Amino acid sequence: MVTVEDVLREMDECGIATSVVFGFAFDDQGLCRLANDYVIEAVKGHPGRLAGLACVSPDTPGAVDEAERCLDSGLAGCGELVPRDPGLEGGWDDLAVCLAERGVPLLLHANEPVGHEYPGKGRFPLEMYARFVGTHPDLSVVLAHMGGGLPFYELMPEIRRTFARVYYDTAAVPYLYAPAVYEAVVLTAGPEKLIFGSDYPLLHPARCAEGIKCLSPQQQEAVRAGNARRVFCL
Repeated sequence: MVTVEDVLREMDECGIATSVVFGFAFDDQGLCRLANDYVIEAVKGHPGRLAGLACVSPDTPGAVDEAERCLDSGLAGCGELVPRDPGLEGGWDDLAVCLAERGVPLLLHANEPVGHEYPGKGRFPLEMYARFVGTHPDLSVVLAHMGGGLPFYELMPEIRRTFARVYYDTAAVPYLYAPAVYEAVVLTAGPEKLIFGSDYPLLHPARCAEGIKCLSPQQQEAVRAGNARRVFCL
């Protein structure tokens, strides 16, 4: 959809110093490898400006091998991966163990189970994510798109404990929620749990950045940069 040159140009226009980039979670492991090769080349060509994640197909043989190849090549984790039937089981567990041992995060796609329909909206039960996180307590997990609403469940003490290493990104939030969602997530999950994401090129980064201006300066710094630096070891 975009080239590395497109990304760097938008970063310059928006005053973004570093971006975490990745391809698509294809079912075909070969397509994943092609996309990963492009991301690896982009990251090596622009050190300090780009960090990359590996896309693999956990339900297909070779996922862990491909993830390890990408991590050995300098990528910072895996994602954005999309759950498939029957859920986050089987090869997902093997991948989670690999990433936890390496100390790198997994970025997972999540959808809100209610609300308006749109192309690409999946039907992913929230308990599936809670079960996966509980099975892999040593794995850092970033749930995209405000985690499908899961940060609000962190008001439950048992979820708060289980989700100690779970974070939420703001990708595509203007399509999904009212602006008050940023303050609500900071209140329920904490400012240390929220990571800025744009879903570029679906949305321009500047549009997503507008929402977090309601937060305090310290909270904005954490969401814009500090939390991502910590989670992705930037």
